[in-house]
Amino acid sequence: MNAVLGSIGVWLGFCGALVGAAVGGAALWRKAHGRPAVRQLDGRLYAPVLLLGAVLAVAAMEHALVTHDFSLVYVADNNSRVTPLLYSITGLWSALAGSILLWCLALAVYTCLIVWRYRRRADDPVVGWATVVMFLVAAFFFGLMTGPANPFTSVAGAAPAQGLGPNALLQDNPLVAIHPPLLYLGFVGFTVPFAFAIGMLATGRVADRWLIETRRWTLVAWTFLSVGIVLGAWWSYQVLGWGGFWGWDPVENAALLPWLLGTAYLHSVLVQERRGLLRVWNLSLSVAIFALTILGTFLTRSGVIESVHAFTESDLGPLLIGFFLLVVAVGFGLIAWRGDRLRSPGGIDAPLGREGAFLVNNLLFVGFAFVVLLGTVFPLLYQAVRNQQVTVGAPYFNSIAVPVALALLFLMAVAPALSWRVVDWAVLWRRLAVPAWVGVGTVVVCVLAGVRGVEPLLAFGLGAFAAASAVRSLVLSVRASHRHGAGAWRGLVGRTNGGMVVHLGVVVLAVGLAAATSFAQRTELALAPGRSVVFDGHTFEFVGLHKVSTPARRATEAVVRVDGGGLFRPAVSQFGGAQSEAVGTPAIDSGLFGDVYLTFDAVGGTAGGVSGAQLFPNLPSGSVAVGVVVEPLLAWMWAGGLLIGIGGLLALLPGRRRRATDPVSKPAPGLLAAASDGPDADGGADAAVAEVRVEHDESLEPVDDDVTVGADAP
Repeated sequence: MNAVLGSIGVWLGFCGALVGAAVGGAALWRKAHGRPAVRQLDGRLYAPVLLLGAVLAVAAMEHALVTHDFSLVYVADNNSRVTPLLYSITGLWSALAGSILLWCLALAVYTCLIVWRYRRRADDPVVGWATVVMFLVAAFFFGLMTGPANPFTSVAGAAPAQGLGPNALLQDNPLVAIHPPLLYLGFVGFTVPFAFAIGMLATGRVADRWLIETRRWTLVAWTFLSVGIVLGAWWSYQVLGWGGFWGWDPVENAALLPWLLGTAYLHSVLVQERRGLLRVWNLSLSVAIFALTILGTFLTRSGVIESVHAFTESDLGPLLIGFFLLVVAVGFGLIAWRGDRLRSPGGIDAPLGREGAFLVNNLLFVGFAFVVLLGTVFPLLYQAVRNQQVTVGAPYFNSIAVPVALALLFLMAVAPALSWRVVDWAVLWRRLAVPAWVGVGTVVVCVLAGVRGVEPLLAFGLGAFAAASAVRSLVLSVRASHRHGAGAWRGLVGRTNGGMVVHLGVVVLAVGLAAATSFAQRTELALAPGRSVVFDGHTFEFVGLHKVSTPARRATEAVVRVDGGGLFRPAVSQFGGAQSEAVGTPAIDSGLFGDVYLTFDAVGGTAGGVSGAQLFPNLPSGSVAVGVVVEPLLAWMWAGGLLIGIGGLLALLPGRRRRATDPVSKPAPGLLAAASDGPDADGGADAAVAEVRVEHDESLEPVDDDVTVGADAP
């Protein structure tokens, strides 16, 4: 029954997507040729069909997993009768076919939201084209499940009595229930700005504000992806037993690439909104972001790379890489076709102004994304050409990541204080004086406290500089909101103010990252029962071994008392399932100022280490070898990720509105002179002068940059 219902759901979604795209395309053709609209040719009606199919298929798979229906190959390979309920549910995205099913569910939800959100503008060809593109992308992914990635394939012969169970690493921490869905919501969400970009290019209405309107959809996807990436690092830290959180793994990079370009887009679209610049750039980013999500899907689901995060080898590789090439060809081909309509009406008047800072911001993000992409795909290209394997290690990525991160921290501090179009150094210094002194004072305090190293000191100083700048902006916003009677809380919402909260989150995360990577201490200790060992200012006492045996998990725990306080239990665990392997389960003493990370490596009398390297070949019987990593301020990374998520949500809420700046260059000196003699007939000179003065008015800084465009603006 589960197989039948699931297959019906997959085919319903696939057919709904195809018919919706065909009907929507036919309606667009009739409209383009001046023919009257036919009420029956409304592709929007098939969005609920798409969602119904996805929900039915997901419900059937979840029911099969929870009831242990081993007649399905997917369930037999990724579930067992002793798998806990939580990990039975998360089994939906524990392997390739189920992950495609989750992708389709998220895509169906986004498609329905688009149809509902723009229901009053359904006659707009841009909306029509965007809806057709959403249907076509859905048809591709649903189509994968009708063939090579079918999650409802039945086993040959009788169903087995027991399944293999999930991968041990996917049932060792509840973060697996949150991290992958957030990543998927982020990846799939970038389909929306891509669809509208194609709609603008197809209709030739590239000067419309649709690209700016879809920024909220980009922000939604970016927020999901940001929190998902941080939670993925936290999962890696808590589960994999190496004491790290980011290894520049190809799958990690696949998630980072669209995040980097998405961050660039969220900044550059402000320049288009305020100045009408960077049209080609923003459309290119919209296409590139979506293309990179498809490339990331190829890397993780084709079997071309070996990674703890990747799925097993599959037949999806040619289909995914073909779809990626199609997206690139269509997207950038349309941009080239419409190039004559994409010219900006003006230029960058002040390279050292805010638009210049945003341009440098974009160059850094896109440049670093290229470096990451090159390091990720180079081993694949080298192997294809030379038939030899080569690896690109962390030093390559870190050599670029560190200076880029420091430069971005500096821009985060300075850019909010810059004005559009003009640069007044006196005003800039007045805005940045206090944040700058906070940064300098932080460096001095760190040096006096014994902190050494150019990179961490720069990170701490620039982080304090950027944090103080963001706090200053928020304080001004709260004061202005309170002064206007809107309530102080209104000073924390809106795109600009939410962005400042995001900046604070990034600073907190960056400081934690710099401290943990620069000053981490590692060792492996031989601990005898009842005796204490001191390492890096911490005391470790081995209390004894403890056995755990439940239907779902068997483990041997090394009970260790840290600093004379609580007991921590690093273990070697084996989970239920026919082919479950033993894995290390770390124990973490986490605090505001640092973490103590423990792994159970070996027990005396054994031939080798339980996990990791064995540094004590003559370990006495009854003793244990425990790996220890002391990492200062590591918890700040997770707190920073939480702040980023909160900031993203605040940025989605409507803030105080301001009129958009006309997309022209700053007024010529003659115009300013004319304004001093008196207003002209249409008041244009006065408006221009007033606009320049606005950039120097400190009291107007807190006003949010949101601009209302129609009743249905997102």
